[in-house]
Amino acid sequence: MIITTLSSREFNQDTSRAKKAASEGPVFITDRGRPAHVLLSIEEYRRLTGGRGNIANLLAMPGLSDIEMEIPPRTERAGAVDLF
Repeated sequence: MIITTLSSREFNQDTSRAKKAASEGPVFITDRGRPAHVLLSIEEYRRLTGGRGNIANLLAMPGLSDIEMEIPPRTERAGAVDLF
């Protein structure tokens, strides 16, 4: 695995280079010399996340209506809050 580091300016000026590098390994994008973002290929992202879907897809899964969930009762707060 090859790790590539690009400044934000380099990333903005040559996005295709960053995309090509992401196919070989993670691309760290820095802001003022500090890592701020990581660019990954979609395959690597799916591998890392275990292929989990988004919340909308997960909620739409068949059989979810059979799951029972207990929600504890809401408790009152101890005192009023003065916002002024």
